Amino acid sequence: GIGRHQLRPVAARRLFGLPGAARARLSPTVDRPSPARFAVWFWPIAVAGMIFLASHRSPVAAGGDVPHGDKVVHFAVYGLLGTLACRPARTWRGAVLAVGVTSAFGASDEWHQSFVPGRSAEVADWVADTAGAACAAVLYVRWTWYRRQLERVLPWPTRDGGATGRAQS
Repeated sequence: GIGRHQLRPVAARRLFGLPGAARARLSPTVDRPSPARFAVWFWPIAVAGMIFLASHRSPVAAGGDVPHGDKVVHFAVYGLLGTLACRPARTWRGAVLAVGVTSAFGASDEWHQSFVPGRSAEVADWVADTAGAACAAVLYVRWTWYRRQLERVLPWPTRDGGATGRAQS
């Protein structure tokens, strides 16, 4: 039987558009109760919102004195966004979709910057965005240790001063 902490196959297909066989490859986070499912989608949306807000500001200090430092920052930030976008479904199809969505967001962000005084749109920034998302997606899907570290439940402090895994049932 299906416990209360598992998604029914129909709900998984409805939520993710995945056939029943792909459901087995869903992130363990997604199979947890609804607050965890909310968190899986909350973080990529939150990071995308922060990127949008940062892009709306006039010149932002990024990269410092490092040559092409702004490209390194673009690569890292969009790598984070790409990783977070891969979490709901850890399949290659999910990774390709995550990279596509992240790349499209990067392109729209560059277009958005063209309207902000003191900012400009650069194709090289978009390339760095897409490369960061693609590298992160490959790492997330192929490197089990990396994925396990990202999905690990962190200890949660208890009232008696100890720590326990928060999502234990």
